[in-house]
Parts: sequence; C-alpha cells; structure tokens
Amino acid sequence: MTNNISLPQQLGRKDFQRIRAYRENLEFYNGMQWLGNRRRGERRITINYAKAFVEKATSYLISGLNFVVDPVDDSTEAKERARRAEEALNQVYGGNNLEQLDFDTELDTAILGDGCFKVTWDSEEQRIRVSAPDVQGLFAWWVGDDVSRVWRVASRYQLSADEVEFLYGVKNRKKESTVVEVWTARDFELWIDNDLLRRKPNPYGFIPFIIYPNLREPKKFWGVSDITAIKEPAQELNRAMSQLSTILELSGNPIAVLENVEEASDIAVQPGAVWELPEKARAYLLDLLQGGGVRLHVDYIDLIYRTLHDLSESPRTSFGDNQRGLSGVALEMELHPLLQKVRRKRLIRTAVYKKRNEMILRILEQKTGVGYSPYRSRIIWGPVLPQDRGRLVREEQILVEAGIHSRRRAMEELGVDDPEGEFKRWMEEKGGT
Repeated sequence: MTNNISLPQQLGRKDFQRIRAYRENLEFYNGMQWLGNRRRGERRITINYAKAFVEKATSYLISGLNFVVDPVDDSTEAKERARRAEEALNQVYGGNNLEQLDFDTELDTAILGDGCFKVTWDSEEQRIRVSAPDVQGLFAWWVGDDVSRVWRVASRYQLSADEVEFLYGVKNRKKESTVVEVWTARDFELWIDNDLLRRKPNPYGFIPFIIYPNLREPKKFWGVSDITAIKEPAQELNRAMSQLSTILELSGNPIAVLENVEEASDIAVQPGAVWELPEKARAYLLDLLQGGGVRLHVDYIDLIYRTLHDLSESPRTSFGDNQRGLSGVALEMELHPLLQKVRRKRLIRTAVYKKRNEMILRILEQKTGVGYSPYRSRIIWGPVLPQDRGRLVREEQILVEAGIHSRRRAMEELGVDDPEGEFKRWMEEKGGT
C-alpha cells in the first residue's frame, strides 16, 4: 500500500489516458466516428473503412500460423523429447481452440493497440488453460527504463455475485464485484472490492501473462492501434460522402428559385406544372450539378480514399482489386506496404508465441513431472501472397536433393501440419510396396 491506499484503489488513477484511448478506438471500430451531436436535419453517413482495414490486415497476419519443436541435437533422446513437447503443445492448442483464440486476440490487439495471453493450470480439469484477458483491465510495472523486464502485473475484471460465490466462496450483497489479481514472480494476491482475500506464493515461479504491443513505439511498453493512423481521413471521408449525398438528393428534388416575387404559394416542381408569375418576375430551378461541381467532390473523395489506403498500408490490391492481373514480383511490389506491416507485426508475434509455448511446457513440467526443456519451439508463418504450389514443390525438391533442406523442413515450408507423422506414413507406404 501507498499512503493507506490499496493497490486496487491505485489502479483507478493509473493509465487513464491509455484506457480512454482503448475505449475510443473500440468505439471508432464499431462505427461511432462522428464528433459532436447531430444537428437537426444533418445527414451523417458512416463508411466504416476502419473496420475493413483492421480485419483485412489481421487476416493477412494470422494466415498459416503454425509451430514445430526442434531437437537440440541429433540424438534419439533429444528427438524423442522434442516430439513429446510438440505433441503436448498440440494437445493444449486443440483443447483451448487456440486457432480461434489467436485470431480473435489479434483482431482485438489491432483495434486497441495491445494484446495479452494468460497461461494457467486448471486444477479441476487438470489441464492447461490459455486465455486472452481484456487489456482494458491490465496494468504492468517494469524495472526502471527497461520495458522488457516486467516485475508486476495486475488484472482487473468484473464478476457477478453468483460468480464470486461460486469461484471464491464469498457471499456479496453487491450485484457485481471488482476482482483484481496481482502477480509477481514470487507472490500472488487476490482482491475483491478493495479487500484482500488471498495472498500466497506464486505457484508457477513466473508471471503467467504475456502483454505485447500491436505495433511498437520505440522505448515504450504499450503499443499503437491500427486505427490511430486512419482516424482523421476516415472521419473526413464520412463528411465528404455525406455532403455529396445531400447534393445529389437535392439535385434529384430541385429547389425552385423565384426572383422579384414578394409572395408565392402552390409552387410545385413536377412535370406539367404551370406557374403564374407577375410581370418582370423570373423563375428557375437551382442546378447544383452545373459546372462539373460533382466531379470536384468525387475527385476529393478519391484523394481521401487513396490517403486511407496509404496510411493503413493496405493497397487496393489487398482487397482483391487486381485489374492489371499482376503476379509474382510485380504483385509483391504492389502489396509491399502491407507485406512490410505484416512483417513488423510478425516480429513481435513470433516472440509472443514462443514465450507462450515455453510457459505451457514449463507448467506441464511442474504439474506432470514430464521433462520438456529446453523449450525450443519455432514459429512458422504462412505466405502472405498467393503461392504457385507447383513451383514451391519443385524448389523444395531441389533443396532436399542438394542436402540444403531436410524432408521435414520441406514439408514445413509447404504447410504440412504434421511433418513427422506424414513422413512416418510415407515410410510405411514405401515399406509396404
């Protein structure tokens, strides 16, 4: 405690701007993109490109994600240990449906700017549980100016009275309680509504959270959302589209303009209408489209549209608009901004997924007594661009015959999910023939 204020109470004053930015980014993603209250009669069109860009980049990023565990050497013992570790990880991945969890978490990370995984042991089901806590309730402390050395993590979330009683045996008159978990490498604390319920040694010996940025800002712990760069042009696109829509509607229902007329009634703009006007009066329909005015609006919208694609690093081709029929190197150059963005994210994610695999194996060692160290998992990413599979097969065949790639490595590069099992089945078939 500090100045008799408990840690849960301190969290209410911590990282206020970060949490507010999370909320604003999430609202923007969900289509709340206009500022201020709507004026009477004002038309507001929302073209939610923010949602489209975020989901598109996430799909490219997460495609083909896989892993393998490499043996430390060529000994039979090392290979068996690696096989055992890989099998254990596959069971955990399947039991936690991590393929779906990873995609959902990556989408949330791109929106908010930060992501998190939590790896724990479920004592009731006797298995590893992998979850993705909401970063809006996460707080971290690091050592001095080294943001890579996190020494404490707090996780805050809400539970109903029934959930609190079911999980912790605490009866509460409140309909909802605030729960705070505080983790260090040595200790674990559980707080419910500012009351310390439990304090005990950390059962794992490490903090079971992996907090990571979407895109990293130099020297900063928390990351940057994909939405930040496109927020202003997206708002301007909405305004320009709404303005153009209003102009087109008015042009389809023209305004009658009367000059030198003091009073007017029963003036209807319709086919066959006859107007009676006094001497020297003049009547005409206001043409909002004359002089190519609409073209100016369309050109401006196109400019905003290009700006959105540039700032999001997602060329139009990434949406399937390949009118020039580009392929190979030409297609790669066209999509180069998106490829660079995906590579930057994958650099961060590779370390995250390797760390998660390590946590899973370390907890399994503690709970089952089976040895898995030294936890040498390798993350494999699928290609971002469409691939000529026939050409890849020929290239891998040449590399295997030249002794550059092993058969297992070739199968991994071709996206085979279980190289070891596939190779064994191939050997069985070869022996059978």
